[in-house]
Amino acid sequence: AQLVESGGGSVQAGGSLRLSCVASEYIHSSFCMVWYRQVPGKEREGVASIMRSDDSTKYADSVKGRFIISQDNAKNTLYLQMDSLKPEDTAMYYCAASSDCYSGYWPPRADYWGQGTQVTVSS
Repeated sequence: AQLVESGGGSVQAGGSLRLSCVASEYIHSSFCMVWYRQVPGKEREGVASIMRSDDSTKYADSVKGRFIISQDNAKNTLYLQMDSLKPEDTAMYYCAASSDCYSGYWPPRADYWGQGTQVTVSS
């Protein structure tokens, strides 16, 4: 499956952005969808995940209460609503599909990746 992100951009601290990720084909219900982010020179960080089967979600502590992950299965689309953005949220954001979500590891190992969309938050 191909994943294509959009919605990144530049915003001031306290602002909001909504990222989207469209899958080129149906992602099996045994998978979860995951948003990751990465800053140059640092490890890729898991931000949020959502189970395809039951919409259950998980968030990194750094984004709890500010970000919401959701999906529209009819449109094969994943979303990340980001509110109260902080400069430390600046990163390249990637969506991914993972078959590893039941392993208990965080972040889960991804099987398919998007190309990424840049989010820049200025103070």
